[in-house]
Amino acid sequence: MAIRVALVGTGNAGRLALRQLIDDPRFELVAVGVSTPEKAGKDAGELAGLEVATGITAVIGLDGVIAARPDCVVYTAMGDTRPIESFNDCRRILDAGINVVGTAPGGLQYPWGVMPAKAIDKIEGSAREGGASLFISGVDPGFANDLIPFAFAGTCQNVRQVRCMEIADYATYDGSTVMFDVMGFGLPMDQTPMLLLPGILGMAWGTTLAILAAGFGVTIDEVREHHESEPAPETFDIAAGTIEKGTRAAVRFEITGMVNGEPAIVIEHITRLRDDLRPDWARPAQDGGSYRVEIVGEPSYRVDICPTSAVGDHNHAAIVAGVGRVVNAIPAVVAAAPGVLTTLDLPLITGPGLAAAKPAAAN
Repeated sequence: MAIRVALVGTGNAGRLALRQLIDDPRFELVAVGVSTPEKAGKDAGELAGLEVATGITAVIGLDGVIAARPDCVVYTAMGDTRPIESFNDCRRILDAGINVVGTAPGGLQYPWGVMPAKAIDKIEGSAREGGASLFISGVDPGFANDLIPFAFAGTCQNVRQVRCMEIADYATYDGSTVMFDVMGFGLPMDQTPMLLLPGILGMAWGTTLAILAAGFGVTIDEVREHHESEPAPETFDIAAGTIEKGTRAAVRFEITGMVNGEPAIVIEHITRLRDDLRPDWARPAQDGGSYRVEIVGEPSYRVDICPTSAVGDHNHAAIVAGVGRVVNAIPAVVAAAPGVLTTLDLPLITGPGLAAAKPAAAN
């Protein structure tokens, strides 16, 4: 029997998740929630960019989604700029006895030691009272820096350091809120964006540090942050807008978890808006961008993850991978005992199955 599912949020991530929810026979789509009036009343197929009519039309807010009584809600609404609102949305869904998988709020990927104890008590209380479970993930933070490191470290005799990297050109990413408001691209170099304010990097990737520390059985003594930016040598355009000469056009940052005085867990991001910026910074393993996991131990590893897509570039492929991680987790989350779940709690999720290629048409 198909699992009844609903989706909340049809932005860059949500519309791609919606495609799988419509096409994947494991799921029956019963509702779609949106936040903008111009999307209300549109068919889910149209919102997903598919040439199909599902008969499921979008509704504003959560009321209609909850009233549809899905087994699970895929929550892909914006969380970066509305962490409290997205947290409360998830609580409301859990209170209604509905399971949640999603990409936000990021703090729920591994909240222990990261979010206030009061907030954790609230979300766990909602899960317990509603008899439902919640799993939040993505790419980075997400499977590229928890599932992948754990899988390879499981073959090591010892591990001394884990470094997780995203190395990407964001010029084709069209999320203006993330690009300009959060990351500060296009801002004057002396203006500090939200992401680079003291403590924000450690908070944003604190779940990653915490889950890696928990999985490896170590205690982080101190979190250190470092960032540097590069200005645009000239004015140029990207998908999200215009980058003026002299404004921020590339960023590199690190968040380091120190264990016994040593940099044991390191998250590093190198984000360019042009390929020629800062050639001295690490380069991706494929044109456009890739993820990298480096393990120092016995044996040591360098693992490059190169998402590609038949219908989009590396940024598109990465978003597909992030939502694929949470959508494919739905059956395991629905079957799990109530509570907040992480990669450490879930079984190995292998995806929807192998689809055989159709034979080529005869000439």
